Amino acid sequence: MSGGADGPGPGRSDQIITASGRPLPANAPLSLVVARVEPVMEQICRERVKNRDCNFVIAVDDEPGQAANAFQTLDPSGRPVVVFTSALLNMAQNLDELAFVLGHEAAHHIEGHIPRRQDQAATGAILVGILGQSAGLSGAELARVQEIGAGLAAQQYSKAFELEADGLGAEIALYAGFDPQRGAAFFARLPDPGDKLLGSHPANAERQAVVAARVRRLTGS
Repeated sequence: MSGGADGPGPGRSDQIITASGRPLPANAPLSLVVARVEPVMEQICRERVKNRDCNFVIAVDDEPGQAANAFQTLDPSGRPVVVFTSALLNMAQNLDELAFVLGHEAAHHIEGHIPRRQDQAATGAILVGILGQSAGLSGAELARVQEIGAGLAAQQYSKAFELEADGLGAEIALYAGFDPQRGAAFFARLPDPGDKLLGSHPANAERQAVVAARVRRLTGS
């Protein structure tokens, strides 16, 4: 595997936990990426947000049968966790792609997307519930309408969140010495969700355009 920043760097595989408990080799592609990207994303997190844990945990779900995926979540103490599946690691063609994906997932935490999405979902449920009550709905019918409203609000806002994370993820990868545009080429190998009304992700071309625009803004070229 090769990338725009494939040069030597200290392995940090001891900081990457795995579902199986088997440690990643120090020269594993993700270990090399984490060594360079994690300090940058933690520094940006501390500079831009207050009263939020910026001590990231990087984890790999290496259990067989998992789909290609990466996501950000919080552990019970509120510490941010970025999880890659082995299938996604195998799908990545270079270090730039892994760096961009890691930056993107870290950006979800820095931008506060988990609590913001919860807030928006609750707002959507309340508003639709009010409309449902005015239409004479009650009981199970009203509960179902509120559930739909919460889902719609969260899905629509998640598109904006993905684009925010793409922009900041590109910035993180760039500052770590990687090529975000090369990294965002990862999208070209994914099914394109297009701009569907109920889709949770933007069109791939839109995401790549956001990355290109952020790089131009930061580099002046």
